[in-house]
Amino acid sequence: METLSLVRARRLALGAQGFAAPRPTGRIDRRHVRRLFDNVGCIQIDSVNVLVRAQEMPLFARLGSHTRDVLPRMSADAELFEYWGHEASLIPVEHYPLFRWRMERAYNGEAWSGLVDLHQRKPKYVEAVFDEVAARGPITAAELDPGRSRSGPWWGWHDAKRALELLFWSGRITARRGTNFERIYDLPERVLPASVLARPTPAEPDAKRALLMLAARALGVATSTDLSNYWRLNVPHTRPLVAELAEEGDLVAVRVEGWKDPAYVLPDARIPRRVNASTLLSPFDPLVWERKRLERLFGFHYRIEIYVPQPKRVWGYYVLPFLHRERFAARVDLRADRKRGTLEVRGAFAEPAITDDAIDALATELRTLGEWLGLAEVDVQRHGDLAPALRNAVARQ
Repeated sequence: METLSLVRARRLALGAQGFAAPRPTGRIDRRHVRRLFDNVGCIQIDSVNVLVRAQEMPLFARLGSHTRDVLPRMSADAELFEYWGHEASLIPVEHYPLFRWRMERAYNGEAWSGLVDLHQRKPKYVEAVFDEVAARGPITAAELDPGRSRSGPWWGWHDAKRALELLFWSGRITARRGTNFERIYDLPERVLPASVLARPTPAEPDAKRALLMLAARALGVATSTDLSNYWRLNVPHTRPLVAELAEEGDLVAVRVEGWKDPAYVLPDARIPRRVNASTLLSPFDPLVWERKRLERLFGFHYRIEIYVPQPKRVWGYYVLPFLHRERFAARVDLRADRKRGTLEVRGAFAEPAITDDAIDALATELRTLGEWLGLAEVDVQRHGDLAPALRNAVARQ
């Protein structure tokens, strides 16, 4: 069994995620985004908008500045669909059949407990909600039940919203996002391509094997747990499938320096000679969303503190790691002050990999990010050990 040094494993992972290639020059179009999805498989969606919606940042990280309507247009044209991939995710529509087993399980009661409970208590009500979507869709939860309060249990969801989410999870309806990030529900046959809906449904083990291969391509090098977590597959149940893929030669087992568990790579995996990327990453970027793997690969401890009370936060509310070449060199707490047209750097913190070159690259990246978001100024505030040097670097540009 081949042994990979941590440096080579790192390069393999970064290359798989699209960071070995330089950002394209010129106009970014759908071809670039399709290639990005070929690399990462899916992009996680999140509602936090203190800086920019989470689904937009992976494109910026890999492609740089681009028209911000490209994902909504691709979703509107059914190139992408939303479903539970790695959490709520945008996924290329050709992968839709690979999730029918998850939809079927949800329909049979394997969804969030609050949704299952509603189905058990009010099955006729759930069917009535489906009939409303069929008759009136596309429709939002507010349009379906406009007079209800949003207070109460289950994140403030009323029964109409729960029924819609159960139907969405089970694949009986699908959804797109509106301008205010609300889900707009409709029947799949009115949204998704007929050619995709007509494709045969793979057996559950075959679908999971296909998802594991997509994960292997996206991760570059990964343990069986890493591969399973990419699509939120049950880890113990998935290990035998990983072993089968290795036995059949679809995956190759390797050792990685310092890792306890064996890892897997694709047979044709190519390790970049170097990675020169300098980019900010969303907390929901595919490279960083599995924090334990991030520590194993980069020695970088990272936790999002959105849900931590302000006095207990170590770094800040919305902290983005800064990848410089092949290491994480810094982290910055960012906020878009849209009224003032300012990108606020509320905190800036150095990592051991920080260098003068990395500080200058971070300053450039902040300027580029601000311009992309229509924010003319970058305001580096005083919090954090990196703040003085970063403020000077931004001022020099």
